[in-house]
Amino acid sequence: MHPYFNHIQLGYFGFIPFLLCIASTLMLGSSETLVKTFTFYSMGILAFMAGTLWRAGEQAKVHAILAVLVVIPFPLLALVSLAGQLTYLAASYWLVLWFEKSMPKWQEAHKDYKQMRFMLTSVVFVSHLFMISQAIELTK
Repeated sequence: MHPYFNHIQLGYFGFIPFLLCIASTLMLGSSETLVKTFTFYSMGILAFMAGTLWRAGEQAKVHAILAVLVVIPFPLLALVSLAGQLTYLAASYWLVLWFEKSMPKWQEAHKDYKQMRFMLTSVVFVSHLFMISQAIELTK
């Protein structure tokens, strides 16, 4: 078992609430509560992921700031529609992955961890697209 095994397991387990929101939407129909639950959970996971990259003191100050830059606009998201919030979050997951790949620690990461990060980012992105469609449907 490699040292990233727990990271990989936790990554996949972290997707379960996203999946539950989507499944609930498919079974119960679209609702603002489900879309908002998905959005708030997404914000929490994105903030956690950005925070794990922060590592202040282990990297240049500029890199530490860039790592958490995606969470700074969170309070402003309250002024945007649900579809706008979800669009921002979907793009931010790719930004966090891109930033993580630019860090020296990425080169040391196990290939299974790298694969998991790309796969989960892709699946989370697609799940956001689904919820964006639900948010748009709610405005009609």
